[in-house]
Amino acid sequence: MTRLLVRSFGVSLDGYAAGPQQSLENPLGIRGPELMDWFFPTRVWQQMQKTGEAGETGIDNQIAEQGFAEMGAWILGRNMFGPVRGPWPDESWKGWWGDEPPYHVPVFVLTHHARAPLTMKGGTTFHFVTGGIHEALAQARAAAGERDVRVGGGVATVREYLKAGLIDELHLAVRPVLLGKGEALFEGLDLPALDYRCDRQVAGERATHVFLRRDTR
Repeated sequence: MTRLLVRSFGVSLDGYAAGPQQSLENPLGIRGPELMDWFFPTRVWQQMQKTGEAGETGIDNQIAEQGFAEMGAWILGRNMFGPVRGPWPDESWKGWWGDEPPYHVPVFVLTHHARAPLTMKGGTTFHFVTGGIHEALAQARAAAGERDVRVGGGVATVREYLKAGLIDELHLAVRPVLLGKGEALFEGLDLPALDYRCDRQVAGERATHVFLRRDTR
């Protein structure tokens, strides 16, 4: 059965999953990249970026690899696709990732403004969904078949799917940093009331990996 998952989602000790003042220059917000400093040294990241470096192959890398396994589709918020706000002025912006994004499967982008599908190298096609989180999930599940769907962010999108009780498992990569401000992942959410519980935790080299699962009994 197709699951809806969040994987490799960086969060600070004080609960922020993005820094403040996101922009073209700071797509994760000010100090936001510190949340992903566990991921950048991994072999997964080095191969994704084609740096020519071997990358580390420890626990962080193993968990990052698992986050891409058996994914048949992704869902992204509009801000995760790019910094453009409001109606699309044109179709020149094609994402943060260059000609070959790292997804290699259909990606469904939540937006209030329609846009034609965008096909990129490597098997990624961006579909722009204006009907909300349930419509995006239905389209993603249809595209994924028997494989899973991953919510890639941003924070607001993950929160919306959590509030709706639609996420089956949430993997947080908890970094030993304090941001002080930014986008708080759990603000106003009562996770126990939504039937989420801590399933397991794994100590990595640069992050503690915490897995929350929704109890459907």
